[in-house]
Amino acid sequence: MSLDDRQLLRYSRHILLDDIGVEGQEAVSAAHVLVIGAGGLGSAALMYLASAGVGTLTVVDHDSVDLTNLQRQIVHRQASIGQLKAESARDTLLALNPEITIHSVTERMDAVSIRALVARADLVLDCTDNFTARQAINAACVMHRKPLVSGAAVGWDGQVAVWGQPGQACYACLFPPDASVPALHCATMGVFAPLVGIIGAMQAAEALKTLIHAPKLSTLGGRLLMLDGRAMQWREIRVMADPHCPVCHALG
Repeated sequence: MSLDDRQLLRYSRHILLDDIGVEGQEAVSAAHVLVIGAGGLGSAALMYLASAGVGTLTVVDHDSVDLTNLQRQIVHRQASIGQLKAESARDTLLALNPEITIHSVTERMDAVSIRALVARADLVLDCTDNFTARQAINAACVMHRKPLVSGAAVGWDGQVAVWGQPGQACYACLFPPDASVPALHCATMGVFAPLVGIIGAMQAAEALKTLIHAPKLSTLGGRLLMLDGRAMQWREIRVMADPHCPVCHALG
């Protein structure tokens, strides 16, 4: 996808970077990214993906904007209260960058519909907040061999990782589908507002680096980064592919 003069100017600060250049920006502009969840994580990720010129964004969220969301979900506005989040996000993003294409999906997704959406995308961001959805998204990405950038944030703690790169772990390698995982939600636990921005922005960064695919740009594939927001300290865990993983071993 060739950039016109206006796009060359809009994205000039990316193009000036040696590891991006015109070729890298063209790859971003030609890409289709699926973002599942337009809450706190999705807000920050979507804002940066849209401003960076990802050509097509599909935003999935069946929920509506609530007053309590506005403390951290920066893609929504006071006037968006009561509006479906996917549509509110679409309106904000098109105001930010009218040159991109945005599809909003407002239906509640199941495993079948998630697989259909993943099949049409080049890369997927998991910005959801429940274990069942994460497992379904991961399984769909493994099935269709699509890179997955996942993030999580609750309370003062956040994490981000890239899954499913060739030869590397998938989400289920670390978090098996039959694991007992406590349900942690912002509605009951609270969340430090900038934390979702930090993690969501990192998801966008990892997505863009994956799409650009420059030799010197390494991603978080095989690594899980965890942030303690109280102390502002990062911890890294190396994650190896599980040869007995019920997802990537079975489907791969």
